Amino acid sequence: MQIRIDENWKMSDVDGAIIGISQNFDLSGFPDRLSAVLRQLKENELFQGKIDESYTLTWMNDSEWVELVFIGLGNDEKFTRSKLRAELGDAYRTLKKKKIKTLGLDLRSLKSIYDEKKAVSRLIAETLIMSDYSFDDYKSDRKKHELKSVLLKGFSFDQDSLDEGEILGKSNVFARSLTNMPANALTPTKLAKMASEYGETCGFDVEIKDFEDIVALNMEAFLSVSKGSTEPPKLIVMRYNGNEKSDKRLGLVGKGLTYDSGGLSIKPTASMVNMKDDMGGASAVIGAMGAIAQMGVKTNVTAVVAACENMISGHSYKPGDIISSMGGKSIFIGNTDAEGRLTLVDAVTYIQNHENVDMVLDIATLTGAAIHCLGNDASAILSNDDTFYSIVENAFKKADENQWRMPIFDEYKELIKHEQADLTNSAGSPGTITAGMFIEAFVKDIPWVHIDIAGTAFRDKQKGIFSKGGTGAGVRPLYFLAKKLSE
Repeated sequence: MQIRIDENWKMSDVDGAIIGISQNFDLSGFPDRLSAVLRQLKENELFQGKIDESYTLTWMNDSEWVELVFIGLGNDEKFTRSKLRAELGDAYRTLKKKKIKTLGLDLRSLKSIYDEKKAVSRLIAETLIMSDYSFDDYKSDRKKHELKSVLLKGFSFDQDSLDEGEILGKSNVFARSLTNMPANALTPTKLAKMASEYGETCGFDVEIKDFEDIVALNMEAFLSVSKGSTEPPKLIVMRYNGNEKSDKRLGLVGKGLTYDSGGLSIKPTASMVNMKDDMGGASAVIGAMGAIAQMGVKTNVTAVVAACENMISGHSYKPGDIISSMGGKSIFIGNTDAEGRLTLVDAVTYIQNHENVDMVLDIATLTGAAIHCLGNDASAILSNDDTFYSIVENAFKKADENQWRMPIFDEYKELIKHEQADLTNSAGSPGTITAGMFIEAFVKDIPWVHIDIAGTAFRDKQKGIFSKGGTGAGVRPLYFLAKKLSE
């Protein structure tokens, strides 16, 4: 798909168009016939330009049919970027189903409501690319319709921001494609290979540490989770040096469970079906590294993924076991399905001890409790540093992804302790908080943020910019975090 600015495109140049209309119906500049249709729609209360409102019709332009979708922009009090994304995504999918090849987008009505040209330009490119994605790689009758070009007019579009949005959209889609791959195809070895190939394409370095390397690093918590699987674990280390003049380095850690059966604390079948997505955190950091490198962000970043499967065999770790960790703390295993935090604490220890990061952020599909807390529309966050959290919070806002900071009270710290070991991996309610605090116990005296994307990494149905399946949650916020730290 080619996205380009063309202020002179006409209906005769496209076979589909999306036209944004504000509530005050400023129709200046629209063709007379189109203005008449819009006035009639308003009079009949079929379309009034309200936010979340759309109307689809087929337009006869001379001798050619043009498929049109009007999307409501509301007014300056009701408008939000998130709603524009959703409307634009739905409209794009509607027109793509009609197999159009050239799409025109007219946003002249948006100027009076929201005139942030960089934000809108980036949003347009991101949204079109993200809305174009669907996961049907394994269908034998797969027939992909390719929309060749999108022509933009009516707004002060910024070309650099369009380019940035295109990279962010593609990085998000790459993360989605990783998350959506079935576990029999995306093993830890395959994930490591794909991360290496992506690094070569985008411009960041990748080092893969094999089983023997992981043993030598004394990553017993990580190894314990992987013991039940015939698939060997992989420690994926990604490095990007964007600022040679600085010795500061951002650390990113993504949970990389390519499949989670729950181990001996086995999940019910219905809960296992989508456990290929338990590496959504890994997808996020890999996708973000791609965007950071391609955009040449002037920040040094290292990302780490401890990739493995949590399976069942005679070698599996067991409830009641007491294991060690790279950080030297002993851990009582109360539940083998609380495995992600075990891989994360060794990855967090590794990135601090061996990569010399100055701040660390981990992101993971960690707890079902996060869904109970915030549903599927916001990620849960814990942090030990208000300043670092504030930067992350603003990065989420810039990406139009929702998040909410959870509290860390001293009373909760007692819950992760155990009478037989230093810590327990199953501290119980409040589960999202105690899981995050378990990871915090391995963080040294540096700023730390934990992001639980259990509710936001996967969608059960298609809507707006999201297809059914992986969402690529976290990719764009992590990019904006790195970009902010470069300033």
